[in-house]
Amino acid sequence: MTPRTRPGPADADSVSARYRRAVDFLFPRTTTIKFGLDRTERLLARLGDPHRVLPTIHVGGTNGKGSVTTLVAAALAAAGWRVGVYTSPHLVDFRERITVAGAPIGEAAVATWTELLRDEIEAMGATFFEAATAIAFADLAARGAEIAVIEVGLGGRLDSTNVVRPLVSGVTKIAMDHQKYLGDTLEAIAREKAWIAKPGVPFVIGERDPAVVAILKEEARRAVRTVDPTGRVDLRVLPPDYEWAGPLRLAGAHQRRNAAVAHGILMALPPRYRPGPAAIEAGFSTAFIPGRLDRRGRWLFDVAHNPDGVRALVRALGDLAPPRPLTALVSILGDKDWPEMLVGLDRVVDRGVLTVAPTADARRWDLDWLARWLERPDRPPARASWKLIEDFPTALATVQDGAGTILVTGSFHTVGDVMAAIGLSPV
Repeated sequence: MTPRTRPGPADADSVSARYRRAVDFLFPRTTTIKFGLDRTERLLARLGDPHRVLPTIHVGGTNGKGSVTTLVAAALAAAGWRVGVYTSPHLVDFRERITVAGAPIGEAAVATWTELLRDEIEAMGATFFEAATAIAFADLAARGAEIAVIEVGLGGRLDSTNVVRPLVSGVTKIAMDHQKYLGDTLEAIAREKAWIAKPGVPFVIGERDPAVVAILKEEARRAVRTVDPTGRVDLRVLPPDYEWAGPLRLAGAHQRRNAAVAHGILMALPPRYRPGPAAIEAGFSTAFIPGRLDRRGRWLFDVAHNPDGVRALVRALGDLAPPRPLTALVSILGDKDWPEMLVGLDRVVDRGVLTVAPTADARRWDLDWLARWLERPDRPPARASWKLIEDFPTALATVQDGAGTILVTGSFHTVGDVMAAIGLSPV
C-alpha cells in the first residue's frame, strides 16, 4: 500500500526527510510478491537475528487474524507484559504496522533500519514485505518488547513471518482469498496456512468446518515432519460452537469467535506468559482495531475485502441497525470477487457509490465491466441504488449527501484513503 501522508517542509537530513526517503524506497517494492524465507533470513542475519531472541505468537488465517492478533496483544498487555505487534497492511501510515506497548515505530527508526539494509535489499531484490518484516523484528527487539504477536501476511508456508519459532501458533477462519497465490480451493488455501505449525508448539485451530479442520491437522503434521521427522505438533482444535461470552469491545457477532480463538491461543501459552482471567477480560474489553466496524460519528469503516468478510459485515449491520439512510462508498480490488461482494452489500445498503481508491489505482477493478454489470437486466435485484463515480473526491463528496450513516468498505485501501482524506489517522 502506498503512503498517503506527506511530511511538511523539512531539511534534507531531517527525520521527516529521511523517513520519506525510506518509504519512497520501500513502497515501489509492494508490486512484487516473492515467496520463500531465504531473503528475509538474510536481512535478519544482517541485523543480528532479532527474531531468534524474541518470544513470539504467530497468527494466520484468512479473515479474523488481525482481530485475534489485537486481542491476544491486549490481554498480554493487561497482564503487565511489554508487547510488540506486527500486522499488515496499514491503513494510513506505514508505522501502524509495528508497535511496542501501543506506540508505533518512530520515523527515525524506519529511516535508520532502511538505510542499514538498503544495499542488501537492492542486491537480493527483496520485496517490500520482506524488508518490512526484517525492520519489524529489529524494532521490536530494540524497543524491548518482552513478547510479540506476529500476524501472517499472506498464506503461511512461505510468508516472510514464518521465520519465527513461536510459543504458540494459531489459525483463524479459512476462506477464499488470494487464490492467485494460494490456490483456488479451500483445501489448497488451508494447506498453505497450516505450515505455520512447528514441532512441539501448540497449534490452535479456530476454523469450524470439520473438513477444513481435518486438512489443517493433516498438513500441520506434514509441516512438522518436514522440519523434524520425529517431531509432533500439539494440535488444539476449538469446538465449533465455542464463542467468547465475556466482555468484548470489538463489534460484530463474528468477533465472538475471533475472541474465542484469541482465548485459545492465550491458554496454550507456557504458564509464565499465560494471562489470568482478569487480564484477559480487561484486554478484550478495551482492545480496538481501526477499520473493523469502526464507528466515527456518522462514518462506519470496515475493511471487508472478500465475500466472507462482506457476509460478516452484512450480519453485523443487521445487529447494529445504524441510522438510515445507510450509504456506502465502495472500492474493491480488481482481483477480488467483487460481484458477489456487491450483491451482499445490496441487502443492507440504501444507496451506494462505487469508485477507485487512489492507492488502489494499480489494482483497480474494471470500471467498464462494472458499468455494464450494473446495467445488466439479469443481474440480481438490487435493494440499493448505485452510482459509479471514478473520481475519488467527487465520490467522497457525493456519498455524504443526505446520509444517516456512511459505510466505507471494500478494501484496506478504501478505508485508509477515506480516513486520510477526512483527517483521521490510526497513528
